[in-house]
Amino acid sequence: MKIRDWFLLLSIRQRAVLLLTLVLSSLIMGVGFLGDRGAPPNEDLNVDVGMSIRQIAPELGVTGKALARELGLPLDVSKSKNFRELDVSPDELSHAVHHLLSHTDATAKYYIFIALVLIGFVYLNFLGRPDGAGSGHRRSWYPRLPYNLALIISVGIAGFYLGKSPNPMEGIVKVFKSMVGLYPDPVAKATAFIFFLILAVIGNKMICGWACPFGALQELAYSFPIFRRLRRLKLPFVFTNTIRGGLLLLVLLFLFGVLGGREGFVIYHYINPFNLFNMHFEAVSILLTVIIVLIGSFFVYRPFCQLICPFGFVAWMFEGLSISKVRIDKEKCIQCGACIGACPCDAAKDRVYDRKLKADCFSCGRCLNVCPVDAIRYGSNFHLNLSVSIKPRSEGRDRHGRK
Repeated sequence: MKIRDWFLLLSIRQRAVLLLTLVLSSLIMGVGFLGDRGAPPNEDLNVDVGMSIRQIAPELGVTGKALARELGLPLDVSKSKNFRELDVSPDELSHAVHHLLSHTDATAKYYIFIALVLIGFVYLNFLGRPDGAGSGHRRSWYPRLPYNLALIISVGIAGFYLGKSPNPMEGIVKVFKSMVGLYPDPVAKATAFIFFLILAVIGNKMICGWACPFGALQELAYSFPIFRRLRRLKLPFVFTNTIRGGLLLLVLLFLFGVLGGREGFVIYHYINPFNLFNMHFEAVSILLTVIIVLIGSFFVYRPFCQLICPFGFVAWMFEGLSISKVRIDKEKCIQCGACIGACPCDAAKDRVYDRKLKADCFSCGRCLNVCPVDAIRYGSNFHLNLSVSIKPRSEGRDRHGRK
């Protein structure tokens, strides 16, 4: 009944916005599928060990260094020798080619990401709180169904149907790989990364919260009804961010050869859960990562996003630039802890207490309908004038906002 109550309370203006958003997002997805149905080009590429790296690498859209690294060869190996001379077996060559082709971007996914971020942005900013709903209808605000539907589209279409690439994690990793010569088009890789970063600041990490397929899969697991009553573990942000940032630093040290003495070694390749969407687990560690993360997601909120994802770490550094985000009116806030309890991580707590280093907010919306004094909203500075001081609880109000 909640979604029905929410819809009935929408104003005519909001219903018009809802219809326009659904039409526009459908058109965006349609344009993407018309241009690209997700089948990787060159999937029928014929290769044999009589060919050389120089002959095959351009067809795969990578540099000779990238193909050499995939085959376990030194990056400076001769690119003109055939694979037979380099002691590469037909099976090894086929496996390397198949893996590199799995990284071919399905460009329709970019359109899916835009559409999902658009839906999330409009829903959180304009539709979640119906114009006809007062504070007494708080429990009817921001029903979960629209969010869950967006997550299902992300997992089903942007994930399993269109495959692993592109995705936000690859968006940043490929930039670093192009810097050591593993991709021939660093500008294109940087452009893809900037695309994901823009979607992250349009709405606070909305690309992560609403559109990323593996992020969506973790979100759905965490929201699974059977496990809702379990005691959930909130990992301290200092702990998660230290691990995530430290892992990124370690990856860069290995990638650039500072550690290991060999350029091109990418740790993320061995823990990349997006391989799930191609059902391609070339390393046991990848399969273990997927299993551990998905099981862990029933008990911990987005463990891969919080502990491992390099894009999540970089996007966190740009959260201050977000156009719209969860905002707390410090004049109204009584620090009752309702939003802190609803938030699955430290994001609400860090914002209530105005900490300098705030935990990632994934724009999940859980905190937006629990505040007893209506001090929390999703929007921009233009929608809500926020003060910088926190009113102490001692001004004659109890924890429910009553005088």
